Amino acid sequence: MDLKLSFVFVVVLYVFTTARICYTDNNRSPSSHENVEVQKLLNSLNKPAVKSIKSPDGDIIDCVKISHQPAFDHPLLKNHTIKTRPSYHPNRINVDGIKAMNASTHGHASSLVTQLWHSNGKCPKGTIPIRRTKKEDVLRASSVSSYGKKTSSIAKSSFVDVELDVRSRHEYAVASTSKGQFYGTKASLNVWNPYVQESNEFSLAQMWVVGGTYDTGLNTIEAGWQVCQVLYGDTNTRFFIYWTSDAYQKTGCYNLCSGFIQTNNKYAIGGSFSPTSQMDGTQYEFTILIWKDQGSGDWWMQLNGELIGYWPSVLFTHLRRSASEIQWGGEIVNRGTHGQHTTTQMGSGRFSGEWFGKASYIRKIETVDAHNTLRTPDIYTGYQQNCYDILSDLDNGGWGRYFFFGGPGRNKDCQ
Repeated sequence: MDLKLSFVFVVVLYVFTTARICYTDNNRSPSSHENVEVQKLLNSLNKPAVKSIKSPDGDIIDCVKISHQPAFDHPLLKNHTIKTRPSYHPNRINVDGIKAMNASTHGHASSLVTQLWHSNGKCPKGTIPIRRTKKEDVLRASSVSSYGKKTSSIAKSSFVDVELDVRSRHEYAVASTSKGQFYGTKASLNVWNPYVQESNEFSLAQMWVVGGTYDTGLNTIEAGWQVCQVLYGDTNTRFFIYWTSDAYQKTGCYNLCSGFIQTNNKYAIGGSFSPTSQMDGTQYEFTILIWKDQGSGDWWMQLNGELIGYWPSVLFTHLRRSASEIQWGGEIVNRGTHGQHTTTQMGSGRFSGEWFGKASYIRKIETVDAHNTLRTPDIYTGYQQNCYDILSDLDNGGWGRYFFFGGPGRNKDCQ
């Protein structure tokens, strides 16, 4: 169901937050005090490695003992006992690899996508791969304390109109559930490498698990892929996660800061995906499942059938019980350089009507109910008209609930 944009901004208020970490111009030289603060942060984030791997994209992947990861710097996790597996999985769970659509369905050969660093080695059991944070990564943030964090620049109201969203510079093509009680979500996200015009803009596709409101201390768990030069220093497509328990005020962060506990030694959160989908060529995707373990209350994440780790329930307030809404979709930042709309692409850079092989998609969308069962939800969609769009449908075959989304940004109808 497509709704008018003004209504959708009420439904998906939670995603409209300004990620200042991807907003900052940084051609500055740090002061001596800031140099000290940067080094303290680097010492905190970059734990001693059992092994280090140089990735072809320039990343250094450190294999760090599971018990030494940054999560345990969080004061609530100082004496935490690491869990290796959840107590419960959702029913009707399917294991989907990162793969292309098969030839019998869409005429494209199957293939696998991986992370670039895998070509140069792997982390041993008992360790997790962590992308090493560099000094220049931190200095691209607006301040040392804001590195890896989002902050909300939107007034805490129950309604966000189109004009306010334009001022926030964030634009969306998003699908959302109605309000309710949810215990997780599963979906397959098509992976692209969209063009991003300015270094302080970004483009992403993700899912949001939402609890509460801004007024009551919004909780979110987020996961997907993004191109964000300010955060990573390049234009690669990267796997990312995020969480907050106070509406992006003081808690939460991107990837592996303090909070998320990783248990998997194969995937580096923040690492580059390769290859990505090609126009009229092989389409790559990955499947994420996030669900609440009703035994421990923790929120687990699975990528392509493999457990990655979990967000302990103690981090949250509303999400200790359940989520109130689930969202999926694309987001870009439009800096409006020279008074013009950005040419930053969302998804593949093509509108939804161009369909498979050209437009980006999210498919096999499911939510987890109170009985720990995966179900196909009804969704509502909204988008930035003329610049980006979204088109949803239901397929009783392999695609289930799905939508195509994206767009080129500036064009004759989007100035």
